[in-house]
Amino acid sequence: MIKARVTVTLKNGVLDPQGKAIEGALGALGFEGVGHVRQGKVFDVEIEGTDKAKAEGDIKAMCEKLLANTVIENYTISLD
Repeated sequence: MIKARVTVTLKNGVLDPQGKAIEGALGALGFEGVGHVRQGKVFDVEIEGTDKAKAEGDIKAMCEKLLANTVIENYTISLD
């Protein structure tokens, strides 16, 4: 079994209203000095087999087709 973590974040320059709201809420809660909060998504995926190269290729295809909107988001993959 191969375990992977996919982290999806907005590309630089793409507005992030949720991150801005979190930034404001943190300030309202008394956390001073917090700035430029960006939000993202994390997917933990398990794939049967032992071929890491194939698993990484499959996960890249998953990102391109479903997990990330590659027009406005970047993604990174880490395999265990």
